[in-house]
This record gives sequence, C-alpha cells and structure tokens, in this order.
Amino acid sequence: MEGEALQAMSAPPKTARGRATRERIVAAASELISERGIAETSLGDVIERAGASKSQLYHYFDDRAALLRAVVEHNTDGVIGYLGEVDDSWVAIRSWLDSMVELQVERRACGGCPVGSLVAQLAETDEQARAALVASFARWEALLADGLRSMQARGKLDPSADPDELATATMAAIQGGLLLTQTRRDPRQLAIALDAAYAHLRAHAARGTRASSQGLQTARRRL
Repeated sequence: MEGEALQAMSAPPKTARGRATRERIVAAASELISERGIAETSLGDVIERAGASKSQLYHYFDDRAALLRAVVEHNTDGVIGYLGEVDDSWVAIRSWLDSMVELQVERRACGGCPVGSLVAQLAETDEQARAALVASFARWEALLADGLRSMQARGKLDPSADPDELATATMAAIQGGLLLTQTRRDPRQLAIALDAAYAHLRAHAARGTRASSQGLQTARRRL
C-alpha cells in the first residue's frame, strides 16, 4: 500500500450510513490485502473496491496505518464471530477446534489465517499495528481460556492447570497448523496440529474424568 498520508483527522461515524461506509472501506481493504498483500494494495484500489470517494476515506482514517489497524480489528472480529465462545466441556473444545479444520477444507487450504498473515507484514514496521495484533490474539485466546476457567471451576480441569498458558499453547498450534496448511494446501496439517493441541489440553483434565479418543482425530480421518 502506498505511503501517502491521509491528511484529515479521522472521525467516528455518527450515522448508520457513515458506519456502513467506513465498514465497506475496511472490508475492501481486508479483501484486497488477503488477495494481494499489503505492499500490492494501493489506497486507490481500496477506494475503487469499496465504491467510496477519497474524501470519505480521508474522513474516517488519519493515515494508511490507521486503515491497516482497522483491518486487523475487522479480521479479528470475523474470526471471533465465526468461532464463538467455548462452552465448558471437552466436547465443545473438540467442536471449536474441528470448526477451524472444516473451514480450511471449505477454503481448499487457501488464504491462511486472516490475523496471523498480517504479522509478517506489519509487526516489524508499525508498532501500533503490532500492539493491535497482540490484542487480537489475546481476544482469540480468551475464547478458549475463559472456557477452560469455567471447566476448572466445575472440576473438569486440573486445579493446577493454567488456562491462559494452555490457550497460548493451543494458539501456537493453530497458527503453525494454518501456516503449514496454506503452504502445503493440505487441511490435514491443521488437523494434525490440533490433534496434538487437544491431547495436550486433555492431559490437564481433572483426575477421574475419562479421556476421549474421539473428536479431532475422527475429523482428521474424514479428510
């Protein structure tokens, strides 16, 4: 994306129409970046794809960096909306992880992670964008961590387990699996990674709870 600054200060939309216009601009930028990458996406491309004017873009974003941060938030909202919260059961966790694999099957292993794919493009060049990405991963991990905390309170997770650390380990598996899936065009890569993540989670189940061999491994056999 070119380095021209957007001169006017951004203003939050005050009307439904304004909010819709801003969202259309951000969605257009997100789509183009997914297709081409940040470097090959110009502000002119975004304006054309969004069906907006330069003045509208200038009105809602201080500069291109602000637009990119809005894309980070937009993509994160999409991930959170798709996955949803994790209920406090092992079955719910398996289903939550399975849904990521199923999405990669639908997408034929193309596109990678809509949040993770932005890291290499932004983290080393824009500190505010890096901070936005940190917040994005924290939101994503919180979906699982909150479910694990609830399970711990109900005696399903070992009291000594750290839900936040377990969620971070699972996120590492998700991101690595998505990277290999995109590279190899093979959703089984993510399924394998998430099998390992689920096994790690189940290793912290409270004593007396029965381990399950179903779930992700069953999903992997279907691929």
